[in-house]
Amino acid sequence: HVQLVESGGGSVQAGGSLRLSCAASGNTISGNCMAWFRQSPGKEREGVAAIVSGATSTYYSNPVKGRFTISRDDAKNTLYLQLNSLKTEDTAMYYCAKDGQWHGWGLYEYDYWGQGTQVTVS
Repeated sequence: HVQLVESGGGSVQAGGSLRLSCAASGNTISGNCMAWFRQSPGKEREGVAAIVSGATSTYYSNPVKGRFTISRDDAKNTLYLQLNSLKTEDTAMYYCAKDGQWHGWGLYEYDYWGQGTQVTVS
């Protein structure tokens, strides 16, 4: 059992940057695939970025590729998402989630989710 708490969201102008964090407690994220998802009002939750155990591979959705960077610090039990060159269409609630290993973006694959942090780009 693991608790995930996101932070770092906020309001930023287009072209700006933010760094999101996801702090885990109750259990380690080490050995697990971790991912970021986002959801805008009226839209389905979509995968944004994922990083496998040991950070040997990362995956990005096409809309964020080249602008967002996912990373992890297992010693701090924390997942990060660096958001650069933000666009208005990046406005969404951002969630972190845990899977055992990379299975893709299917929501049902992820067994633990945080409550989200809001990113608003104007």
